[in-house]
Parts: sequence; structure tokens; C-alpha cells
Amino acid sequence: MGERVRVAAVIQRGSRVLMVREPVQTRPGQHDGPEYWTLPGGGIEAGEDALVAVRREVLEEVGLEVTAAREVARVPYPSGMTTVFRVEVGAGEPRLGLDELDCVCPRMVGLDWVEAPALESRHGGVPVPLLVYCW
Repeated sequence: MGERVRVAAVIQRGSRVLMVREPVQTRPGQHDGPEYWTLPGGGIEAGEDALVAVRREVLEEVGLEVTAAREVARVPYPSGMTTVFRVEVGAGEPRLGLDELDCVCPRMVGLDWVEAPALESRHGGVPVPLLVYCW
């Protein structure tokens, strides 16, 4: 069995990045551990390419339609190798979506725009947190 392959979306407004809050899965079907913040995203389904997956995941998790996407990195995540996209979204405010999981608990419990400080470099930009743990 191969490693899980997933996608994540960087959705930025000014110096803020949209992140979702999730509890850690402590055992199969039970998301009741410490909470952490992560970029919207998830697993790539069989036969699906990464661009299609990131569009689907953003719509499912935060209710926004991706209007443009560009791959920016491939990074190891705790849940598997992840292709990260910088995405633009259509008008509207994000809303917490639902994941269809084989469990009785909510996987996502919140979302928010997380402030990311400006980088001091000749290229500028903001550092994008992939995960923020809340212990």
C-alpha cells in the first residue's frame, strides 16, 4: 500500500491565510484529540488529478469556488505527501463544510483567517503556516 497523496490550498487575503481547525484522530473513526489548524485540503481520490482534487476540497471544506490555482510546493504532511496550491477563489465568505467520513464526529470544527507576518526578503510575501498545533 502506498503513502496517502493529498492536496492543500493557500487562500490568502492581504496578510491573512484561511485555515480550518480539526481535532486529531486518536483511533479509527474517532476525531477527539487535541485540535490543530491546517490549510483546507485532503486526499486525492482514485483517478483524480491534483488540480481537480484541490478544487473539490476547497469547495467541500470552505464552500468557495476556485477560480485559479498554481502549484507552489510538494511537502511532507503528517497525513501524507501534499501538493500545495496557491489558489484564487470567487466572491463570498468561507463557511465550514462537511467531510463525508466513516465516523460520528465532526472532523472540522472551525475556520478563520490566520495572520501571517510579512517576510523581510527581496521577494517579500508572507510565510504560510501548513499546520498550527493548539496544545
